[in-house]
Amino acid sequence: MSERKVVPTNCRFCGYQCGLLATVENGKVRKVQPDSSRYPHNAGIMRGCKRWPLISEVMEHPQRINYPLKRVGERGSGRWERISWEQALDEIAAKLAGLKEEFGPEVLATSIGGPHTTFWPLHRFLALFGSPNNMGIGQICWNPGIWANTLTYGWPVDMELDPEGTECAILWGVNPSQSDNSLFWHTVQEFKRRGKPLIVVDPRLTGTAQEAQLWLPVRPGTDAVLALGLLHVIVQEKLYDEEFVQNWCHGFERLCDHLIPYTPAYVEEVTGVKAEDVVKAARLYGKSTPACLYSGRGIDQLGLNSFPTHRALAILRAITGNLDVPGASHLSEMPDFIPELELELSEPYAATSPRSVSQEKLLLQSYQGYAKVREQTMKHKKRLPMRYLTSAHPHRVWKAMLTGEPYPIRSMIVMASNPLLTQADTQLVYRALKSLDLLVVLELFETPTSMLADYVLPSAGVLERPLLETKAGVANIAYGGDQAVGPYYERRPDYDFWRELGLRLGQEKAWPWQTYREALEYSLSPLGYSWDDFSGSGLYYQDNEYLKYEEPDEQGKPQGFATVSGKVEIYSELLQEMGADPLPSPRSLSQGNADFPLMLMSGARFQPYYASSYHQLEKLRRMHPEPIAEMSPVTGEKLGLGEGSLVDVETERGKARFRTRFVPMCDHVVSVEYGWWYPEMKASEPELGGIWLANANLLTSGDFDASDPLVGTWTYNGIPCRVAKV
Repeated sequence: MSERKVVPTNCRFCGYQCGLLATVENGKVRKVQPDSSRYPHNAGIMRGCKRWPLISEVMEHPQRINYPLKRVGERGSGRWERISWEQALDEIAAKLAGLKEEFGPEVLATSIGGPHTTFWPLHRFLALFGSPNNMGIGQICWNPGIWANTLTYGWPVDMELDPEGTECAILWGVNPSQSDNSLFWHTVQEFKRRGKPLIVVDPRLTGTAQEAQLWLPVRPGTDAVLALGLLHVIVQEKLYDEEFVQNWCHGFERLCDHLIPYTPAYVEEVTGVKAEDVVKAARLYGKSTPACLYSGRGIDQLGLNSFPTHRALAILRAITGNLDVPGASHLSEMPDFIPELELELSEPYAATSPRSVSQEKLLLQSYQGYAKVREQTMKHKKRLPMRYLTSAHPHRVWKAMLTGEPYPIRSMIVMASNPLLTQADTQLVYRALKSLDLLVVLELFETPTSMLADYVLPSAGVLERPLLETKAGVANIAYGGDQAVGPYYERRPDYDFWRELGLRLGQEKAWPWQTYREALEYSLSPLGYSWDDFSGSGLYYQDNEYLKYEEPDEQGKPQGFATVSGKVEIYSELLQEMGADPLPSPRSLSQGNADFPLMLMSGARFQPYYASSYHQLEKLRRMHPEPIAEMSPVTGEKLGLGEGSLVDVETERGKARFRTRFVPMCDHVVSVEYGWWYPEMKASEPELGGIWLANANLLTSGDFDASDPLVGTWTYNGIPCRVAKV
């Protein structure tokens, strides 16, 4: 007799982990549907997503990796043999032990990326192995904002867009109509329906910008100038919160002098945003209380101008009194449960003075920079996550593989990542991966990167393992839930791989939890309830508290902010001490040249895909069959192009091919789709799944010397390019 049951569980096709009910029969998922009792508490919201209804198909998809594979031909030949997990783990451990003995622990690097796993077990293994070379995309996603807000406020903030309480909202470099399609996009639409002013800053008239009362089409790479222009108007017209500035801001007078050149006329000249719209946006935001300013990945990808933009936006929130107040933002708290910082053993490892490949050059994104900032955050007994904020610069990792400088990196383990497609400068990444003595990939599906691997190991995916998301420990929130079924075939949770590899390399005492679920239950243990208790609701949080800087400290005085001055650091004393700009100063405002007269944006995402994932799914592919290059009708006409033309987009680094789509956006700008490849093409050299055809990272550079000296951010938005019809 078949056993049929309905199990509360969670999606994992993006970072939101929406609640689902899975119908399970004989250990197989037969159907999924939204669980309205858990996040986002509304089945209607989830109807905007095209991914979760395909979960059952993904779990049994013919292209899923189901068994450990070992390369038997030349690297990239596509020839594999199926082996056991035990053989794979034994051989990988033996190879790593030999490389470590020959070259030292720095010989190993790792690459992380997507949302379909948990990263602290990887970081824990690396700390015990002795390598500082964990690598990802943090420098162009999340890290710049975390660093800038922490330096300004003493800790990161979370934005609050409340349709009832918020009176004005700015969405800057974020497009939830495509990237989200969950509760946040629903909230934006509800805010618009209430008739309150919504301002969207984006070079393209995105689906989000179409909802706006005011769209500011900023030229790529000039966002910092626009932010300083808004500050200029707010200061000149005294739209700032005088009481908060006087009592809680450090360096306001210096800011006023610094803003003098950023007149609306100058801002229009540099950014393309009309002077009257600069004034209008500043007045709407400055006169509304409270007002929310929400920024996204578009800012994280501005290279040298990413950090100055984040700093300017942090100052904009503060001087208008929109810091740590309902409907605007709140300063987050560390978790009540065990944070990733402790699970990954970061602090004991940092005490050994690790040598990261980018350690000596980056002022913030380094162990030395982290230690300086930690001195300040510990004033409020808070500690930022370490491994993410000290991750190695990818360009330096690839170069070390090829040159042996500053030391040899001869092995890499890739997890939930596809660097051959998602890291800047694909040609460099390709040469580096080809040069390795050992390349291991943990994945759900075959990827261009896995095609070059020595071992490919099958990861348990959506509904096959427990989930716990904790915002890396910068907020007091945990969400997720239990698995619906055990892993199909021989798939395993990634935790199992790191633990078993650690046991083979002498780390027995450091892995007391036999299963991933036991480890998650341990991490929540300070809360006093079990994993089953947590999974019932799938959410833990505490209500936000506000104006925390006014709360008394142990001496009965207001605790202030965890900064050098104890106030919001408009003028950053810590940056000044490091020899960096203490006030936000835009850099490198190039707008093209004779050979490459257009400006490129290389990070556009489109539904139904999630970055580079799920191109194997035929239903999704029919919805969006080809990679897109967007431009304005004016730009297309000047280039002699029509809608749907096949074009080559070219930069100094390379060339990639797309279909044109004309949309309202900045003239002389081209926005190409990120993460495109062709799973139907040959999974071996030279095709490698079509990696050389429409990959946006054929056009980009992650050169370390041209990256931001604080965080290491390289440029994805604002690259000189040209376009030619095929």
